[in-house]
Amino acid sequence: MKYYRITGITAAVALLVGAVGCNNSSTKSTGGADSSSSIDTNTAQKMDSITVSPIADSKEFPGADLQIASITAEKVGTDSAKVTVKYAIKNFKLTEMTDDAHAAHMANSHDGQHIHFILDNKPYTALYKPENSVTVPLNSEHYLLSFLSRSYHESIKTTEASKLVKFKIDATGKLTTDATPKEPSLFYSRPKGEYKGAETKNLLLDFYVVNTKLAPDGNKVIADINGQTFTLDKWGPYEIKGLPMGNNKVKLTLVDKDGNAVTGDNVSVERDIKLSEK
Repeated sequence: MKYYRITGITAAVALLVGAVGCNNSSTKSTGGADSSSSIDTNTAQKMDSITVSPIADSKEFPGADLQIASITAEKVGTDSAKVTVKYAIKNFKLTEMTDDAHAAHMANSHDGQHIHFILDNKPYTALYKPENSVTVPLNSEHYLLSFLSRSYHESIKTTEASKLVKFKIDATGKLTTDATPKEPSLFYSRPKGEYKGAETKNLLLDFYVVNTKLAPDGNKVIADINGQTFTLDKWGPYEIKGLPMGNNKVKLTLVDKDGNAVTGDNVSVERDIKLSEK
């Protein structure tokens, strides 16, 4: 299998291999904060017809803050518990449309900005109100990642705009929270579900890393798209182009500096997505 690394490459080399240049990319500080620094050497990598490239800087939200105001549970039926999470948000408005060029050419929620609610690294639920309830089995353990999202589903990548919680439900439906996880983790966000028409031309590839940072000489994310593999050594949003109509498979894996898979509960995630002309 051929591997393509998306990293610092000169424009001349990029042209020789047929890569498509990208002028700017959002970068992240060591603390995970969004930054507007441009990276002129970050270029798209191409394998067959599929390209993956960092996207230009996105609208920033200075001071955006997401807190979990409460997380409670109650037993329902004989084998389940209803978990309710309520949030407190500052300097960010749910349901507002993000004023950004990306909203015009990527899949954009008609309901505006929202929270991505990711339970156990399953496909997220978009929340347009600051609360959500889910049903889980008794005697179970769970990870919940929540983060603020622009209307076109790109996450705000700061410590203040996200929260990771690990909790347990006992046999009576009682909820207890564990200590905040410290292990390096990778959570999948986009692409997700089905894309139709113009939405199929540019797909957002977005993920969330926790307790680690990506670097050319450090941890990285391997994106396997229909068996074509790209290495991402910067945490930021990417754009996928050239996917065929029909079913597609995207797998993200967190690896160490030597390319070995990192071990843990949330380090590799796979999704099936579908593209159709209408």
